[in-house]
Amino acid sequence: MSEAQQVKADEPAKAKKGIRHSTWEWVKSLAVALVIWFVLRTLLVEAFRIPSSSMERTLLVGDFLFVNKALYGAEVPLIHRRLPALREPRRGDIVVFDSRTEAGVKVVKRIVGMPGDTLQMKHAVLWRNGVAQSEGYVEHVDSADDPSDPGMRAWQIDHLLPGVSRDTYRPTRDNWGPLVVSADSFFVMGDNRDNSYDSRYWGFVPRVVVRGRPIFIYYSFDHDSWHALPFLTAIRWRRIGHRPL
Repeated sequence: MSEAQQVKADEPAKAKKGIRHSTWEWVKSLAVALVIWFVLRTLLVEAFRIPSSSMERTLLVGDFLFVNKALYGAEVPLIHRRLPALREPRRGDIVVFDSRTEAGVKVVKRIVGMPGDTLQMKHAVLWRNGVAQSEGYVEHVDSADDPSDPGMRAWQIDHLLPGVSRDTYRPTRDNWGPLVVSADSFFVMGDNRDNSYDSRYWGFVPRVVVRGRPIFIYYSFDHDSWHALPFLTAIRWRRIGHRPL
């Protein structure tokens, strides 16, 4: 076989080898990207969508957030251990946590009570440790009504101050307490106080289920817009990049 024929015969083999090499490099790059994405999502940052109006005006339906999971200590999969927290949750923090009523669902609310705090609401005003709180972020949309819920009394009665009569205690949305927040737990409420299903109804949030804190809004659109394809035609440009406080 001549040299020219040999070179021609080797060309398909080289081409196949080149394809295999390129494919392997592509697979490795994809695998590295997936590992990085998994680490980032699991231990550092996770995306979260606001599905309800319970945090309005601070967070709106149609807001998409990045949540800092490292701040309070991310949970490592499989072994279910938490990494060291950068800091502990504080009063006023907006937090994402595992729902206390629906398995597999995450919820976002604001911490208004820390372990040992005495909390009470009188005529829709929150009192903490005997002091009425000025909460500029709170919204009231249905102040004419003050509904009750049997679930409120069922859990609150075990945490009331000793001087409160258990026999006559009948809590409502805007009038309840005084009660004491349990150890290693938080009392959370939505900023839209008249339309938030929160600790008033189902109890404290254990520290162990707090997952993170919103960093900023990376996308937002008006879910109720009359325009077609609102996720493209009703984008709230001013909210993108906004940090909820």
